Amino acid sequence: MSDILIVDDERDIRELISDILEDEGYSTRRAANSDEAMAAVNSDPPALMILDIWLKDSKMDGIDILMTVKRSNPDIPIVIISGHGNVEIAVAAIKQGAYDFIEKPFNIDKLMVVISRAMEASRLRRENQALKRRDTSTAQMRGESHAFRAMCAQLEKVTVSNARIMFIGPAGSGKEVAARYVHEHSDRASGPFVCVSAAMIEPERMEEVLFGRESPERGVEPGLLEQAHGGVVYLDEVADMPMGTQSKILRVLVEQQFTRVGGADKVRVDLRVMSATSQDLNARVREGCFRQELFDRLSVVPIAVPGLEERREDIPILAEFFVDDLHRSQGLARRDLSDAARAHLQTMRWPGNIRQLRNVIERAMILGDPRLPIEIRDLQIEAPADTEDCDSHLVLTGALTTLPLREARELFEREYLLSQINRFGGNISRTAAFVGMERSALHRKLKSLGVHTAKLSEAKG
Repeated sequence: MSDILIVDDERDIRELISDILEDEGYSTRRAANSDEAMAAVNSDPPALMILDIWLKDSKMDGIDILMTVKRSNPDIPIVIISGHGNVEIAVAAIKQGAYDFIEKPFNIDKLMVVISRAMEASRLRRENQALKRRDTSTAQMRGESHAFRAMCAQLEKVTVSNARIMFIGPAGSGKEVAARYVHEHSDRASGPFVCVSAAMIEPERMEEVLFGRESPERGVEPGLLEQAHGGVVYLDEVADMPMGTQSKILRVLVEQQFTRVGGADKVRVDLRVMSATSQDLNARVREGCFRQELFDRLSVVPIAVPGLEERREDIPILAEFFVDDLHRSQGLARRDLSDAARAHLQTMRWPGNIRQLRNVIERAMILGDPRLPIEIRDLQIEAPADTEDCDSHLVLTGALTTLPLREARELFEREYLLSQINRFGGNISRTAAFVGMERSALHRKLKSLGVHTAKLSEAKG
């Protein structure tokens, strides 16, 4: 980006600055008044603006243009120039978001230094935003299970559109990471990704956080929606949004503009909206806690994000990634997962899903012996009561201990084999190989236990 817009009512000044900048390798555009300036910005936002304060025959002066451009394009650095400079004007310009203020007649070398610094600051800001986006682990976007592949197929389809997406899935399943994946593979990838956690913001501060505020004392303070201009705003746990805020968000979706708290001017934004929920929004609508129209507008494309219960095949893949990631990011000793540990992870319950899996792996790497592989004993979420050696004891449920041996054995075999089939994503051949049975023998055993493999295959398919 090296396109610079020069706004000055003096033709000689416009041409002088333009010639100098083009000699330095920049491309330029020129505007003589506010109408030409705003038309140029709206048609194709420049990388930087050089803006005169006093513009003859214009509807807006330089400060008005500065405020208008900063509302719609906050990332454009603006250098103010003026032949009637004073401290008050300079302070007003900087307060409204100008990068710097230069008096006429200006020194060309000084102007070039300011432009160079402004362009570099803009570049660094964009790179920093990109790095922040990449810092978010995309581990949840790894897997081989049918449920995972089905979700990825949907994500690929929505990256090429600008449609609003509603991610639906249990807590910790990776809904935000799925949203970031769509963002990073869309034509908005160079824009910001701003996360709004509705559950974490106090209801009385929600509008101020979203829309920003204006006050004589503190000037303009952009909100999260303004910060997301040109990119994506991600509304996390949208079901927790207060009803009053819901109506205003609905208006933003329709008009793509809003008014800051305490302000009077409309702020226009260009946003793609993604949202997420772990709740049943249809039920919330029926209860009168969520607006039907907002639900309809947010969920143009609903995408289900499966929890670990639906993608147990992926658990070892994710666990290995977390081991590598924690080794790389925190300097923890890299440890292999034993075969027993892998199998145990796939049979554990994961109410916290991927987030919980990462925590378990991190705890194992911190507390375990760094010289040894990660074993089952390192993965206990909660130690069994009244046992000294968790590896050699099986804790029986009350129901199991009331059954005769034959019935208890059949119940155990049924649950054990179902657990292994689930672990291998319904693949009977892989299950048979792991449990040490011939495929045909496993089919006979399952049939005798009342397990229908055809139904299992249909459920997985």
